[in-house]
Amino acid sequence: MHMRSLSLSAMLLAVSAAPAMAQEAAGGGGLMSLQLNLMFWTLIIFVLLYFILSKWAFGPITAAVEKREKALEDALESAKRDRDAAAALLAEHQAQIAAARDEAQKYIAEGRAAGEKVRTDMLARTRTEQDEMLERARREIENEKDRAIAQLRREAVDLALAGATKVIEQNLQSDKNRQLVESYLSSLGTLNITQ
Repeated sequence: MHMRSLSLSAMLLAVSAAPAMAQEAAGGGGLMSLQLNLMFWTLIIFVLLYFILSKWAFGPITAAVEKREKALEDALESAKRDRDAAAALLAEHQAQIAAARDEAQKYIAEGRAAGEKVRTDMLARTRTEQDEMLERARREIENEKDRAIAQLRREAVDLALAGATKVIEQNLQSDKNRQLVESYLSSLGTLNITQ
């Protein structure tokens, strides 16, 4: 585009300079005519060079410039697509990070709940075991107390019997004691029969 406008402006300059040169040539002078001659040939060479360049050089140069512009536009478009893709990827990664954070929070909450449940279960089991141990200890104490009372009774009976034996041995001779034993034995006999 720029090359064509440049060539148009050069042609206009040459066309507008031609009448001025003709006027200078008519006025005639030595040095002036030399300058006019030089100007004329410079213009001819410029036009020929312009024609040659436009025929063989301007086309490839213009094509190379357009190709470069297209490559730059493509690069810009590619960069825009890459930027959009990177933004989408970043948004996706941020969503994945948020999801992972939410999942981690969920696992932490589940872990806390499970830990609390285990703690509650262990406390309940410990209380149950303590209650069972206390009940067992009470039963054992009660059994020991019953055994001790029975032992004391046996010992009391043994002592009473031993004392009674001593008393009976001394009093066994009296008729009154003999009647007492016989009546007791007879009552035992009637008790055994009725039972």
